Amino acid sequence: MKTRPLFAASLLLAALNSAGAQPGGAALHAVPVDVPHIAFDKYTLPNGLQVILVEDKRLPLVAVNVWYHVGPANEAPGLAGFAHLFEHMMFAGSKHLPRGLADRLLEGAGATDSNGGTGYDSTSYYDTVPSNQLELALWVHADRMGYLLDVLDQKALTNQQDVVRNERRETVENEPYGIVEEALNHALFPPEHPYYASVIGSHADIQSAKLADVREFFMRYYGPNNASIVIAGDIDKVKTRALVAKYFGGLKRGPEVARPKIVTPPIAAERRLTVPDRVELARVYMGWLTPPAYQPDDAELAVAAQILAGGKSSRLYKSLVYERQIAQDVDADQDARALVSTFLVEVTARAGHTPAE
Repeated sequence: MKTRPLFAASLLLAALNSAGAQPGGAALHAVPVDVPHIAFDKYTLPNGLQVILVEDKRLPLVAVNVWYHVGPANEAPGLAGFAHLFEHMMFAGSKHLPRGLADRLLEGAGATDSNGGTGYDSTSYYDTVPSNQLELALWVHADRMGYLLDVLDQKALTNQQDVVRNERRETVENEPYGIVEEALNHALFPPEHPYYASVIGSHADIQSAKLADVREFFMRYYGPNNASIVIAGDIDKVKTRALVAKYFGGLKRGPEVARPKIVTPPIAAERRLTVPDRVELARVYMGWLTPPAYQPDDAELAVAAQILAGGKSSRLYKSLVYERQIAQDVDADQDARALVSTFLVEVTARAGHTPAE
């Protein structure tokens, strides 16, 4: 980690609010607005795979995104970060695609934006390819879904454990303010809650993962009946349906996956803590528990975040950065999740000013 000349503190304030609490006073009535219409086809294969097709011929490109409905919310105790570790394992090779071959084939075909991502409730794998290379992308994703275990071994697991631990060092421990997300989670959630740990997990849990754990995780959560595939772009829907059936239709259905049912305890009093970090400027974080994704008030809070700190014309930015000149920048976000969401406000103090201001 690069040593910085100034030692400052990242001040973390986890403010109180019970999830789903309704404010007093008269209810607000929404004003009808014109909502953009996106035409799509949605259907389910016999093995449970949910398929969504969106035809858009403005560019000769197709985006393929496979979502598995599993994330840290599904992790067993002592395996924090396992969902993210498994995301890496999906790129370690499959039966018909030895390690590195999928990347070479996709790059050679002109693919862009090929990657994966792990959220608290889901894990996704995606590619954008020229429309005449859709079949290649579908084959790659189907081979991972159906034939990963055929080649999974301890060497691949050990390699990815090292990769993920280095990622934690780079993005959490050695990045300015990187350690705050974990501290904020610890302030908002009790230790037994699936959102208590960060998505990337701890060194101890990452290193303790066993090959048997990886196999069990795949068999439990990576079946087609726990996944959704979105194919959007320059497609012919009839031909695309045939390709999806060709590559995914023969994959075996996995066990039924029960959705986590966790009651998040409300925060009954304000909690404050200071997180030491080697940064130039102090930063204040304020967090509230808010309703889950797609529930009443979730969308309204997302709009509120934009009004408060969505750019340089937002209310907090104008007040704290332009008018009072005590902040360097301001941000707000409704971090929508399946079990419970969080509303966050971040303010970086301007040089010469304190978090207390």
